[in-house]
Amino acid sequence: MSEGEIAEPTRGGGQGVIPFPGAAPKQVTFNRDELREILHVYGRKVAEGEWRDYAIDFARDKATFKIYRRTSEMPLYRVEKDPRLARRQGAYAVVAQSGLVLKRGGDLRRVLGVLEKRLKVVE
Repeated sequence: MSEGEIAEPTRGGGQGVIPFPGAAPKQVTFNRDELREILHVYGRKVAEGEWRDYAIDFARDKATFKIYRRTSEMPLYRVEKDPRLARRQGAYAVVAQSGLVLKRGGDLRRVLGVLEKRLKVVE
């Protein structure tokens, strides 16, 4: 069938449903609660002057929130959501600039805890 022609319904083992050209495939995204958790940590770090920029990527298999110290650099950290890993290792991961997975799990708040500064006792 060429472009512009209308698909005729077929009976008995035809092609079936033809997808609409240009239809966007399903994407993995962060929902409102997930973004709230991520932006809560991000906002605190921006207020402290450590981070300055971010980017969000939505792909077919994974959603990524990238955190930058400066816009022109590589991202310091990536917060990734990969639903395929939800039953095995957990859907969420924090990945360092070097590619090292700092923490992975099913609870986003606990995974983001790796980005928080640890308080030290000063005597």
